[in-house]
Amino acid sequence: MPELLLELLSEEIPARMQAKAAEDLKRLVTERLKEAGLECSDARAFATPRRLTLVVDGLPKQTPARSGEKRGPSHDASLPALRGFAHSVDLPPQAISRFESLRVGERVSFDDNPELKLSIEVRDTKRGAYFFAIVTSEGKVTRDLLPDLIRSAIQDFAWPKSMRWKEGQTQGWVRPLHGILAIFDGKKLDLEYNLIHIPAVAAHPSEDNTIFASNETAGHRFLAPERFEVKGFEDYREKLEKAYVVLDGAEREKIIRERAEKRAAEEGLTLKPDDALVAENAGMVEWPVVLMGKIGESFMDLPPEVLTTAMRAHQKYFSLIDKHGKLAPRFILVSNIETKDKGKTIVAGNERVLRARLADAKFFWDQDRKESLASRAPALRQIVFHAKLGSLDEKIDRVQALAVEIAAHVPGAGKDQVRSAARLCKADLTTGMVGEFPDLQGVMGRYYALHDGEAAEVADAIGEHYAPRGPRDRCPSAPVSVALALADKIDSLVGFFAIGEKPTGSKDPFALRRAALGVIRLVLENRLRVPLAGVFDIAFSFYDEGVLKDLWVRNVSVHSPKEWIEEMEYYAKLFKGYRKDGIHSILLDFLTDRLKVHLRDKGVRHDLIAAIFSEVRTGVQEDDLLRVVEKAKALSAYLDTPQGQDLLTAYRRASNIVRDERGKDWVDDMSSVDPKFLQEKEEKNLHASLTAIERVRGIDELGIEYFVNHLNHLSSLRDPIDSFFDHVRVNVDDSKLRNNRLTLLNEIRLTLDAVADFSKIEG
Repeated sequence: MPELLLELLSEEIPARMQAKAAEDLKRLVTERLKEAGLECSDARAFATPRRLTLVVDGLPKQTPARSGEKRGPSHDASLPALRGFAHSVDLPPQAISRFESLRVGERVSFDDNPELKLSIEVRDTKRGAYFFAIVTSEGKVTRDLLPDLIRSAIQDFAWPKSMRWKEGQTQGWVRPLHGILAIFDGKKLDLEYNLIHIPAVAAHPSEDNTIFASNETAGHRFLAPERFEVKGFEDYREKLEKAYVVLDGAEREKIIRERAEKRAAEEGLTLKPDDALVAENAGMVEWPVVLMGKIGESFMDLPPEVLTTAMRAHQKYFSLIDKHGKLAPRFILVSNIETKDKGKTIVAGNERVLRARLADAKFFWDQDRKESLASRAPALRQIVFHAKLGSLDEKIDRVQALAVEIAAHVPGAGKDQVRSAARLCKADLTTGMVGEFPDLQGVMGRYYALHDGEAAEVADAIGEHYAPRGPRDRCPSAPVSVALALADKIDSLVGFFAIGEKPTGSKDPFALRRAALGVIRLVLENRLRVPLAGVFDIAFSFYDEGVLKDLWVRNVSVHSPKEWIEEMEYYAKLFKGYRKDGIHSILLDFLTDRLKVHLRDKGVRHDLIAAIFSEVRTGVQEDDLLRVVEKAKALSAYLDTPQGQDLLTAYRRASNIVRDERGKDWVDDMSSVDPKFLQEKEEKNLHASLTAIERVRGIDELGIEYFVNHLNHLSSLRDPIDSFFDHVRVNVDDSKLRNNRLTLLNEIRLTLDAVADFSKIEG
């Protein structure tokens, strides 16, 4: 079947935008094809720095013909009914005169629209005579439909950033758009794209503001800039390859990775893995050429993170590792051009650029070490953390106090070391090196702390307190590092939630979701038993009205007295409100949502997490994350057994009956079973079993150590519950007896909810 080939040729598209742009082009075109009744067998999109390409296979040469009929009003219907019928089949009101006088069996045709055949006739049915509309639509030629579909897709294309390069241009593109290749069934489409999308102008396109589609494209900008014709996708791909363009981004990545590894091996070195950098380089070249350069020996005494950051962040170079696992004085670069001298000139130019960059880094390295971190800490008073939360120095005061509190829950975390690390952890923000390479904050603090003679544990904590920065980042495990990292993240969470800066939708400007995930990973991966509710309350206690007053007094010069009073009243009310409701409750809900996301890929069901977190069991939110996860895993294993499934079924059956009877003459959930109204042996046995379970629960209601045993004890309820439902009738005429049995069923629900909120369990 025919194939559609579309290419949009432009100036260089930023690497970070290419993958999404290719998918957007595919989506926009295929959606319009489907709306037009054109189904395809396959659609593939590709991106290079200069082009977006889409190939759609299996398109029909025309849309299928369609026919159908619609029954209208009765033959003797009123005029308003006839008007409604005419409108429903896209006929004007004046057309009514042509069919209202028809007799049974007669028909009139409306041929005003050549693409749509419409007839109206009167038929005799069992219920009387009715008007019928018979609609027949001829198939439309695909070639005629495609230009408008493609033009519409291009006009609706949304780039994160776009530009205009002609006077009066209304249609932007990420970079100047130079050409459109559009071929259907081996022949070019009659398509033009007007950059000035004004109806009057678009009706009379000119060479100055219109791009006319062709069956030609161009190869590599420097190696093969000549234009050439293509007939279809395979011809297009082959000719591009001969013109030094590798169309498929995944193929370019493979070439870069394999050639870089081979070049490194030739020197006895290993390529430092970096998939993101491979993808970025693949987005910057159409013809990958892998070359190796040298790093001057005078720069090798710089910290390896400095070398790596300078090469990766600014130059997009790959680092190499020697046989001892250390950074080698070599780097890999990816060029977009082949040269007669085998890349020597390119390598020399890149080495020269890197020398200048590393010379700056060496200068900062030498200068920064002339001052101790401790002497730099006071300068944090001049750096604003957030306008409503004070300076970085004030944040450090809070983090230091909170880290000491958290240290009590982190085995091996010495309070003096935690206190020292907290005081120095942000001091490297005032150094020249971090000013030049912001990604090195924390990392440079560690090196400078070691240079100042600080303890290794303190230095490591400074270096790791931002971690983990994401789901794949390494999580700190050293006690001092863990305590400081938790304190830093919790202080930010509490502070920003207190001033109402919570994440909304996809917006999270202060990375609070990442901070919450960091707290979760630090707790779980280090198996810490941290009472987070209490920690959140302690952290919040550092944000009192006195702190706010001091903050706003310092800003009184930029506020009128009225504005200052309003601000103070607002924040005083906000903080009192949070104290009343409990800041920890709000944050625990937030952490619960993050925990579900974190555990989703680890095989722990989100509904079990919700069931364990629920307040139903004790009236208090669970705040021990490790205990929650272990209980959720144990509950999951239990529910996978026949006993667990039977118990869940019994819970639901009992809950449904109780729910249906609540609000009638049954008292309430708080009533107790009265033994004197237990008549049948099955209800007596069930009551005795529930009482025994209550005694087991009383040993340790929340402890992990008893949780599995308690679940096993719950299995003993299976037979008594089954016997109760098999032999005892709940809705008897005696109201006292009925209410007592309803209360007994409610006891089943309450007993199981003491373990977890079974109502939240799905499946």
